[in-house]
Amino acid sequence: MSLWQVQVVVMPKPGVNDPEGEAILGGLSMLGYRGVRQVRAGRMINLRIEAESPDSARSEAESMAAKLLANPVIEVFEISSVEESGGGN
Repeated sequence: MSLWQVQVVVMPKPGVNDPEGEAILGGLSMLGYRGVRQVRAGRMINLRIEAESPDSARSEAESMAAKLLANPVIEVFEISSVEESGGGN
């Protein structure tokens, strides 16, 4: 077994209201960054998963995201990276 660092990115679905993104957009505009047309705010979750392979670590992370980490009604998720972390048994 190896230890894998898995990064899960959770974002609002397209078309879903994103008040945090709108607030960031307003703040950027007030700071003079007028070229920004849209901001979508989400969250990144880092997991350390003990698994046989990167594929099995990815599969476990996808299951976790689908069941708990993301709300499927209003959010989508992506596994953005799976890297060996070391420190496994």
